[in-house]
Amino acid sequence: MNWKLDEAQQKLPEVIDAIASEPQLIFNQDKLVAAIVEPKLFQDFLAWYQQQKASSLADAFVELRQLCAEENYILETPARCSD
Repeated sequence: MNWKLDEAQQKLPEVIDAIASEPQLIFNQDKLVAAIVEPKLFQDFLAWYQQQKASSLADAFVELRQLCAEENYILETPARCSD
């Protein structure tokens, strides 16, 4: 559900109760300023964010090599040519 900022401040207990069914979006003059979600969803997001933040391109290639090895797949890459 969408709330106006002042309405959300006045009805905070209702906003918190409503997160059980869906995230509650709070707007100030048609601009999204906050989203209130269940704690589990937020914890899952933080774990995902940390994993994404920590991953580098090198990490992605390591994971790709591992997946290829597990599936007995040979990833063919074209030879580089120098002009």
